[in-house]
Parts: sequence; structure tokens; C-alpha cells
Amino acid sequence: MSITSLLAISLGAILTNNFIFAQFLGICPFLGVSKKSDTAIGMGLAVTFVMGIASAVCFGVNKLLIALNLGYMQTVAFILVIAGLVQFIEMFLKKSMPSLYTALGVYLPLITTNCAVLGVVLLNVQNDYNFISSVVYGITGGLGFLLAMVMFAGVRERLESAEIPAGLKGLPITLVAASLVSMSFLGFQGLFGL
Repeated sequence: MSITSLLAISLGAILTNNFIFAQFLGICPFLGVSKKSDTAIGMGLAVTFVMGIASAVCFGVNKLLIALNLGYMQTVAFILVIAGLVQFIEMFLKKSMPSLYTALGVYLPLITTNCAVLGVVLLNVQNDYNFISSVVYGITGGLGFLLAMVMFAGVRERLESAEIPAGLKGLPITLVAASLVSMSFLGFQGLFGL
């Protein structure tokens, strides 16, 4: 693949086809962890790491499954790979960054069932990406997830000091704010010819 193709994949994953704002994948940890910037950054980096590694490992797993004529087992195999990677990250964070591990709480194991992580490996297969393209898509998709998390954490931190009508407090204003931020990403559609 050429550099321009990789750049198109990267910009598409970060901006025009952002997993959260354009594809609506990974909304559960997005809404749960984006209350503070530090936890949003931690979750975004963990998801980026898992997406990049999962893309690389699942590329090989997919080739093996196809060679063994077991292509119908892709989803199950991908979920097992992702679960193993998340388990590794959870052990690493618990040992080396206990404050982040505690701050992420229940949302760290939710990376296992984060549909954005599964979505990236399934989209790699669907788009018939080669190894390099798969890894680039995984990492930049994770960076798009990180961007969305950090941007929205900033919005939610500002909402804490805002006067909000009683009927909109909590989840309703969060969903309204998420939809407005999501609409801002629509401005990138067509900008890169994607």
C-alpha cells in the first residue's frame, strides 16, 4: 500500500469514520469514563493499545482460520484474542499504575466487550486490509477513540460548572452534548475524498 492510502486510512479512522462519533462503536466506555480528562486519556490509550495489538494478532489469526477453512469462527476467535489482550493490560495497569487501574474501575474489563475493538478487527477483514494497513487502521482508530474521549471529557468538565435545567441534568445533557460534538465531526466528511 502507498503512503497516500495509509494516510487516507489514518485520517478516515481519526476524523471522518471516528469509531465513536461516526460509527457509534464504543459508546459505553465513552459515556462512562469521559467524566474526567485523566481517566479519559487512560482509557483512550488502553483502547488504542488493544486496537493496535488486536489488529496485528487478529490479522494472523484470520489468515490461519481461512487456511484451515474455519472462516466462520472469526468473531469467536477475535473475541478470545481481545479478551486475552485486555487481561494482559489489566494485570499491567494493576501492577504499574494502580491509580489509573482504580480510576478506570469496571470500565477496564469492558474493553473486552467494547464493540469498537471488535469492530476494528472485523472492519480490517471486511476491507481486506493487508498487515500494515490493518495495524495502521487499528492504531489510528484507537487515536480517534482517544481524541473523542479527551474532547468529550473537556466538554463534560465544563458542563459541571454550567447551569443546566433540572430535566436535563445527568445523562440527558451528556447525550445532547455528545450529539453536538458528533455533529462537528460530520464537517470532515468529504474533506479528504473519503
